[in-house]
Amino acid sequence: MNSFEVRALLALAFLYASRMLGLFMVLPVFALYAEGYPGSSALLVGVGLGIYGLSQGLLQIPFGLLSDRIGRKPLIFAGMLLFLAGSILAATADSMVGLIIARALQGAGAVASVIMALLSDLTKEQNRIRAMASIGGSIGLSFGVAMVVGPIVANHWGLSGVFWLTSVLAAVGILVVAFAVPSPVARHGGHEVIPLPSMLGRVLRDAELRRLNIGIFALHFAQMATWVALPLMLEQTFDFARDRHWLLYLGTMGGGFVLMVPFIWYGESKRKMKPVFIIAVALLALAELLMASAGTTFNIMIAGLLVFFMAFNLLEASLPSLVSKLSPAGIKGTALGVYSTSQFLGTFCGGVVGGIVAQQYGNGAVFWASLVAALVWLGFAMTMQPPRYLRSVEVELQNRESLDAKGLMTQVAGVVDVVIIPGQNMAYVKVDDEYFEQEQMDALLAQSS
Repeated sequence: MNSFEVRALLALAFLYASRMLGLFMVLPVFALYAEGYPGSSALLVGVGLGIYGLSQGLLQIPFGLLSDRIGRKPLIFAGMLLFLAGSILAATADSMVGLIIARALQGAGAVASVIMALLSDLTKEQNRIRAMASIGGSIGLSFGVAMVVGPIVANHWGLSGVFWLTSVLAAVGILVVAFAVPSPVARHGGHEVIPLPSMLGRVLRDAELRRLNIGIFALHFAQMATWVALPLMLEQTFDFARDRHWLLYLGTMGGGFVLMVPFIWYGESKRKMKPVFIIAVALLALAELLMASAGTTFNIMIAGLLVFFMAFNLLEASLPSLVSKLSPAGIKGTALGVYSTSQFLGTFCGGVVGGIVAQQYGNGAVFWASLVAALVWLGFAMTMQPPRYLRSVEVELQNRESLDAKGLMTQVAGVVDVVIIPGQNMAYVKVDDEYFEQEQMDALLAQSS
């Protein structure tokens, strides 16, 4: 990467990670401290946890589409202002209803897909996958930090302290957008990460992508439902003091990460992503089963939490990579938009269902609901096709007729898919490097020009 790309990556990774840090810090403490707000109930705690996912899910694609028309940075700036306003409102809320409204406003700053689109604008094709992987790593890091920092801050300053810290992070993020994030030299001409309405139907009809969208929905359903019940059970059932929760999360999350690494290495290096993926979904189900059946046995609950962090981190790292691998050429943005929407709707439904189940049947029953979601996902995952190891290639058409160019390129060995964007003289081609011959494509296109 050149210096411009490094600057863009560092600024956008910080922006993404700091925003997610603010959202993640709430997870391990919300159920514990929201009980003290007037009007609180188990149901409303679940709604308060998950409501930001609803506004995020509904606005991801509209934000991406609007950023195509008025630019990325203005939309990111506006989204961060909404996130800041929601965080301040949450910090000053004095009722459960006010807290829920504030969380919905936090989620209205749905800039995740716009940040990824801007990253694509600012990096070359050959560096884009590494750049996006770096963003993914920063999210994982922010999740780990949040599991420790959230409980520590809440123990000293309550839930409002967590939201004030989130407000500070949002304000710093706004300054990063204004002064550190570079502006694209020209408007983005590709469509690898831009949601296009005309491509939406193709993504929704793709069976493999549909399985992954169901998967990310189930994963975040289970995650959010788990956080409705787990902190309260640690304190009330196991008499585990809330000021020590961060130590438990640090240990189990660190252990889960260490256990996850060999699976990632094996899946990628040996091209065994399908069996690793299925094992990870099965581990998620096992984690929920252990926590559901723990009763008053603390060690079983801890074992369940360790397996949960292992499975969650493994799946969170694997799913975006699989979406990228399986997305049809040229419409990765649409696929990522649908994927992000599924993720946030899973967050919302997990919070709401977790709250309903906790209120009606007790906290322990929430893990059984999460187990059902994991088992449904496991059924879908078992039928997935092993992912092919493909990459995207951009080909300039030089005013050639689209149908003619598409026909020529599909004759080249290793070409899996071709998408041509009308009016841009550009084709996006998915190729299998094991068979693809660049020289053959160049020769065919040169002969016909």
